[in-house]
Amino acid sequence: MARIAFIGAGSFGFTRTLVKDILTFPLLKDATLALMDVDPERLDYITKAVKRIVKEGKYPAKVVATTSRQEALAGADAVICTILAGGVDVWQHDILIPKEYGVDMNVGDTRSVAGVFRALRTIPVMLSIVKDMEKVCPQAILLNYTNPMAMLCRAMQRESTIKVSGLCHSVQGTAEMLAKWIGAPMNEIDYVCAGINHQAFYLKYEWNRQDAYPLIRKAMKKPEVYNEEKVRNEMFLAFNYYVTESSGHNSEYNWWFRKRQDLIEKYCTDSTGWNPGKYGYILDCYLDSKKTWKKQIKDWLADKKPLDLKRGHEYAASIISAWMGGDAFEFNGNVPNTGLISNLPQGACVEVPVVANRRGFNAIAVGALPPQLAALNNISIAVEEMAVEAAITGNPELVYHAICYDPLSAAVCSLAEIRSMVKAMLKQNQAYLPQFKSLKF
Repeated sequence: MARIAFIGAGSFGFTRTLVKDILTFPLLKDATLALMDVDPERLDYITKAVKRIVKEGKYPAKVVATTSRQEALAGADAVICTILAGGVDVWQHDILIPKEYGVDMNVGDTRSVAGVFRALRTIPVMLSIVKDMEKVCPQAILLNYTNPMAMLCRAMQRESTIKVSGLCHSVQGTAEMLAKWIGAPMNEIDYVCAGINHQAFYLKYEWNRQDAYPLIRKAMKKPEVYNEEKVRNEMFLAFNYYVTESSGHNSEYNWWFRKRQDLIEKYCTDSTGWNPGKYGYILDCYLDSKKTWKKQIKDWLADKKPLDLKRGHEYAASIISAWMGGDAFEFNGNVPNTGLISNLPQGACVEVPVVANRRGFNAIAVGALPPQLAALNNISIAVEEMAVEAAITGNPELVYHAICYDPLSAAVCSLAEIRSMVKAMLKQNQAYLPQFKSLKF
């Protein structure tokens, strides 16, 4: 009987989806689902929802709920993490303060200034989770869904012996999008994808073992296809390989699309998949959900219509089943670079093909990336490495240096302006950065 712990279980939509998928596997249908959240009200709601899924599916699973992390983790075989450290009230300043300096972000949860500061707040919490795991479930695997993915996974993989991998929707989601563009069934598509999270590239994308990139180029000549993902399509036309994560995210990871208002209007207003609002797409969604989440949950719980319990497309359930002795499962995961990508730094968190089985995460080496892709990855990794080191050591100078090399900040700010911006951000986040004994630099 597997024990699966959900840390940050109050993420209502996510936890429901993952539980539904997990219970469809024969090895997991009788699992103990340990739900943990620091918010008792959210925990109560998600417990009711999970119990409804178990009841309607007639599963022999057991559901336990607790606000104690160690209690949830004790004896776990697998842990799923979906936390948000600091909440929306502090997160909005990750967007608003940089905007005063001309750094205009769209999503703000993974890279650039907002991503770095979200990492600074979240890394201490993630490290405390894996340290708890070392004590009460040292053999368990940790599947992380929390952003900023690469920085959080890098910190945990560097500081802990726990088997950690990060999961993201972008690889499978983009593969399906490209298949739709060329009219191919997904079961006839094969690909090799590698790089870093949100900045991985399809080194091979084949339809029935034939290179499909010429078909993608042809499809892109249609205005409706080009306009659907202007940023990513421009990057593909420049670099010859398609990047995994959406235009909204990728527009803020480089110098090319958000440094002038005319460029934002041309590439980023209506074709990123993340239409900008007051604070940026993701933050606006969180602020909206903060007002409406209780009603949405109550409506779902009160709806008498039978649930659709078919398995979805999340990887976590398949990975946990493989770890517990089921069929091996291949996915793109975030793991340490142990020579897997030869022209990216050793130890950095990379996103490569991984096979999950009873031995854990077995990453597949892909060799060297094309130089134009490695160059972009290496810049992001340099920023991430400094940010992770800053989060662990509490060194504010390293935070400044990380932001100095953030492509979007460097495109619009002087070094002096970056220093001023970082000081304002550190002051705003002071209550969430206990590892920083001093904010002077």
